Amino acid sequence: MNNPFQIGDTKVYQKLVTAADFARFDDGLVHAVCSTFSLAQAAEWAGRLFVLEMKEKDEEGIGTFLTINHKSPAFESETVTITATLKAVNGHEVICSYEARVRDRLVADGETGQKILKKEKLAKVLAPKTA
Repeated sequence: MNNPFQIGDTKVYQKLVTAADFARFDDGLVHAVCSTFSLAQAAEWAGRLFVLEMKEKDEEGIGTFLTINHKSPAFESETVTITATLKAVNGHEVICSYEARVRDRLVADGETGQKILKKEKLAKVLAPKTA
């Protein structure tokens, strides 16, 4: 793992809200706005942008935590801009805070954690356990 970043550096990811992002469960459509689940996935991707530049060829990232405070709706055809800010690097764990905005409106904020591990170790951790 290499770390070319400073605490406070940012990465930006933009997501166009489509009907595929709407809040849905087995009983159907809940709301025709971007779901918390979809925002969480975009927030994790924004933090992963740091990981992509930090991991070596024999390494991969894996999520360790995610918090999301969903503050306001993002509607279909709006672009959500997620700005991830590098908060800490603890060993091989990369921690970012983020804000998701549609223009000036805060849609969500929170933190993500991802750990960078050797692919070999990760394969062992993720291997199904046999009884």
